[in-house]
Amino acid sequence: MPELTLAVVTALSPSTTTLAEYGLHLLSALGRKEGVRVVALVEDLDVDYPEIEGVEVRRAWRFNSLGTPVRIVRELRYVDADVVLFNAHFTSFGSSKVAAALGLMTPWLSRLSGTRAITLLHNIVETVDLGAAGFGASSFVEKILRGIGTAVTWCVLRSNVVATTMPRYVEILREKYGASHAVLAPHGAFDVPDEPRPPTNPEAVMSFGKFGTYKKIESLIDAARSLERPDVKVVIAGGDSPNTPGYLADVEARMGGQDVDFVGYVAEEDVEDLFRDAQVAVFPYTATTGSSGVLHQAGAFGCAPILPRIGDLEDLIQEEGFTGVFFDPDDTDDLARAIALVLDNEEERARIAAHNYRAACGLTLDDVADWYLIHAGLILGRDARTYLSVPRRTRAKSWLSTS
Repeated sequence: MPELTLAVVTALSPSTTTLAEYGLHLLSALGRKEGVRVVALVEDLDVDYPEIEGVEVRRAWRFNSLGTPVRIVRELRYVDADVVLFNAHFTSFGSSKVAAALGLMTPWLSRLSGTRAITLLHNIVETVDLGAAGFGASSFVEKILRGIGTAVTWCVLRSNVVATTMPRYVEILREKYGASHAVLAPHGAFDVPDEPRPPTNPEAVMSFGKFGTYKKIESLIDAARSLERPDVKVVIAGGDSPNTPGYLADVEARMGGQDVDFVGYVAEEDVEDLFRDAQVAVFPYTATTGSSGVLHQAGAFGCAPILPRIGDLEDLIQEEGFTGVFFDPDDTDDLARAIALVLDNEEERARIAAHNYRAACGLTLDDVADWYLIHAGLILGRDARTYLSVPRRTRAKSWLSTS
C-alpha cells in the first residue's frame, strides 16, 4: 500500500482553463514517484482526459460552479487524501468573481475537513493589473476587487503551506499578511528534449497563450508587417482569455491575412512542434499575472523569446536564469526592432536558445515534484532529512520510508 495519498486539484489538458498544461506536466512528474498514490481532482468536462501513469483522474469540480468547494471536499474524503495540492490561479475556478472567490476558499475548507493543504498560488492580487486583466472597469470597482482579493488571499493562506514561483510574491505575503508559511517554489521546466535543434521555419514569429486581456496581438501583427518582409509569418496559437470571449475572432476579422496564421487550440502532443516551427516566441504582454510556463517551453525547445520590459517577467528571467531580447510594451516600433534583431542575427539567436535550454534543463518538474513531496512530508510530521541527503532518483522512496 502507498504510504502517502496526494490529491492534486488542477485543471488538466485538454481543458482550456488556466494552468491546464502545467497541471498535466506536474501530474506526470508526480505519477513517476514511487510509493505515492496520486489522485487528480479535475474539471467535470465531457472530454477524454489523457491516461497518466501512476495517476488516478477523477472529475471533481466545474468552472464557474458555486458548488465547487463542496464537491472537492467530498472527493477528498472519498479518496482518503493525506494531503491536497492546489494548482491555483486567481481565475482557476471561474471567470465569475463569486465562483472564482469561492473556489479559492477550498484550501481552507479542506483543512477544516481534516485534509492538510498545500496551495501553489501562481499569482497574487497585489501585483495584478486588474484593468489589463479584464476585471477593473473603473478605479472604484478596482478598489472593491482588491479588497475582495485581499480577503480571498487570507482564505488561501489558511493552507498549511502556500507556495509561489516569484520571490516578490513571497515577500508581499510575508510582509502584508504575516504569512511565515509562504515559501518560494520553483516553477520547473516541462519535458526537456535531449538536445535542442534549429527551427524548421526560420521566418515564423509565434505567440502562444490565452489572449485578449493583458495579452494582445495587434501590436505584434503591426510590428511584423512594418518590417515589410514577405516571408515573415505571424503564428497565433491558443485561445481567448475567459474574460474576453471572441477576441481572437475579432482580431482575425480586422487584421487577418496570408501573413497571419491563427492556429487555435494546440494539443499537448503538438506543442513541441509549435515551438520547433518558429524562429522566435514573442510575448506581447502589457502586464503579467505571474510566472510564465510559455517561457519555460520556449527554453526547452530552443525558441528565442522576445519579452516586454515589465516587472514579473524580468524577475523570472533573473531568478531562473533565462534570457531574451526585450522591448518596450508600449512601442510597436521597438517590438519590430527586437523581432528584426533576432531574425537577422543567427549567432545571437543561437546563443539565446542555448542559454535558455541550459536553464530549462537545470530544474525540471521531476525536481519540483520532489519539492512538494518534501513539504507534504513535513506537514505530516515526517523527517525529511534522509530524503534530502540521497540522490534524486531515489529520494521519493527514501522519504516515504522514514518515520
